[in-house]
Amino acid sequence: MLSSDEQAILDVVAEFVDREVRPVVRELEHANTYPERLIEQMKQLGIYGLAIPEPWGDAPVSMPCYALVTAELARGWMSLAGAMGGHTVVAKLLLAFGTKEQQDRYLPRMATGELRATMALTEPGGGSDLQNLATQAHRDGDTYVVNGSKTWISNARRSGLIALLCKTDPAARPRHKGISVLLVEHGPGLTVSRDLPKLGYKGVDACELVFDDYRAPAGALLGGVEGQGFAQMMKGLETGRIQVAARALGVAQAAFDDALRYAQERESFGRPIWQHQSIGNYLADMATKITAARQLILHAAGRFDRGQRCDMEAGMAKLFASETAMQVALDAVRIHGGYGYSTEFDVERYFRDAPLMIVGEGTNEIQRNVIAAQLVKRGGLDRT
Repeated sequence: MLSSDEQAILDVVAEFVDREVRPVVRELEHANTYPERLIEQMKQLGIYGLAIPEPWGDAPVSMPCYALVTAELARGWMSLAGAMGGHTVVAKLLLAFGTKEQQDRYLPRMATGELRATMALTEPGGGSDLQNLATQAHRDGDTYVVNGSKTWISNARRSGLIALLCKTDPAARPRHKGISVLLVEHGPGLTVSRDLPKLGYKGVDACELVFDDYRAPAGALLGGVEGQGFAQMMKGLETGRIQVAARALGVAQAAFDDALRYAQERESFGRPIWQHQSIGNYLADMATKITAARQLILHAAGRFDRGQRCDMEAGMAKLFASETAMQVALDAVRIHGGYGYSTEFDVERYFRDAPLMIVGEGTNEIQRNVIAAQLVKRGGLDRT
């Protein structure tokens, strides 16, 4: 499925993970340290520009390749994949909907990683209901005045560009007709108020944002037309959910690799523990689910590249891959026994990181709603 050039890129990323990431991840993660050196290496490898084509970038890859690169990064440390997830969604939004001026302003610097981007959707009282927005932006001459707050915004401190979902017409009905995306930069009126403490996903910040009479130029409106933001962001979330599914795949793969290795090295009752049926069954189920998750992700990514609607397929991939990661991480802890509970082994980290993919980018309960609605709308599953 990948071209020879794409396979070479994937191999380089895998080598980077094994050589540079895995030897230091435990120390960085336990210290909750932002991985500045690893991020700089990711920039040099061109990872931040993988979704950006010419004339703004020079190393675009297919969505299946991007997903597998994401999985490799997450295999090393899920936080590294998270450090470029929102960035890619914003790049895709600019490519699909941005004006020429917006594309020329941001994409060249985003391709090199000089400028990193994130998106601000979730609000303290809104959760997965993205139409229930309190953040508003009203037009005042040549600017928009923004007031409101966002929460759980990854990379908010270090991203110079934020794709902000907000209401530009609070009276619009249906509600989604009054929603727009503003491309905002740090400045007066925007405060990154605090870093939220997290169970896992260490090293990368997740913050609250407060907008208090923040002024954005009129040219910051994505695409230049108000009321298009909800549809734009729903398209962007196809990329986001494929990316989160790929993160889950990487975590599951890392947990499985560690469990398989340990099951061959550890002996009990005179033989390696993988030979005990209960442990062997765990390994068989883990490998089967990981393989199925990978295929669901590649299926959704392939549809995306072909320009086909893939909200249901991305939802299926995200749902299955994230639940798989959670189960595989738990089974890896079981296989390691008492050592699985120790912070001296990596499996406890996988177990703490995996839940994020279940609730992030739309909870799995929301994914099931999306899947069910699309099944009815499409008249069932496509069997071709």
